Amino acid sequence: MHVSLTTAQSLIGALALAALLAGLHLAAPRIRRLPLVPERATASFAGGLSVAYVFLRLLPELADGEEAIGRALDDVVEPTPVVDLGIFVVTLAGFAAFYGLQRLADRHSPDPARKGPGQRPSALEPVGVYSLHLGAFMVYNALITYTMALRLQTGLAFMLLFTVAMGLHFVLTDRSLEAHYPHRFPRSGRLLLSAALLAGWLLDALLAPTSTLLVAVLTALLGGSILLNVFKEELPASGRSSYPWFLTGLVLYAELLASVTALEA
Repeated sequence: MHVSLTTAQSLIGALALAALLAGLHLAAPRIRRLPLVPERATASFAGGLSVAYVFLRLLPELADGEEAIGRALDDVVEPTPVVDLGIFVVTLAGFAAFYGLQRLADRHSPDPARKGPGQRPSALEPVGVYSLHLGAFMVYNALITYTMALRLQTGLAFMLLFTVAMGLHFVLTDRSLEAHYPHRFPRSGRLLLSAALLAGWLLDALLAPTSTLLVAVLTALLGGSILLNVFKEELPASGRSSYPWFLTGLVLYAELLASVTALEA
């Protein structure tokens, strides 16, 4: 069952979902510390949910994007196996870019042992590395909401499931950024990441994507970033994870995706 939305309705719906995701960013520390729910259970449940999203929704979307790029370039270049890999090359670039940023952040993680007399704790967090790392996540967030209205037009139920997956994903990336920048990130990071979500929606309202090729490339770039962040943040070390909760999130979300796929068919 497919619900068709007008452009205006899609924009209004996308604004509501962007505001919801922004609110989740701001509330992330409280969500991670829900009463009576261990943080490792929350993380593992979110990890299972996001992994199910990656394998059952994101990867098929990338395959569809490969076909869209092939059709868009059919009159420009001769189809070859190398051209067919284009969408996955973009995905790989997104993955590699975020992995490089993560390595850079790990290398410059604050070490309390290095703190000198009278030195502020925030001085241990290089402002350049922090700005680069946070800026990448701001672009990441803006890409999510920039294509949100278009996603709503193609499937309301899938968009709602995507929002759930991204919302829990943000809660866990928030944990990673706070661990790397415990003094700078709580002061400015959450607010800037929330603002980036709304900025992406505003850019969509003013300059909506009309090219199938552009949408496919942006989805691929975002997909590579999501893949890296999902496997890095949402499959934590054994001491911080719970396999039963991971499996619960994975199975529950897989069943929801399967049900929605059957209804949308």
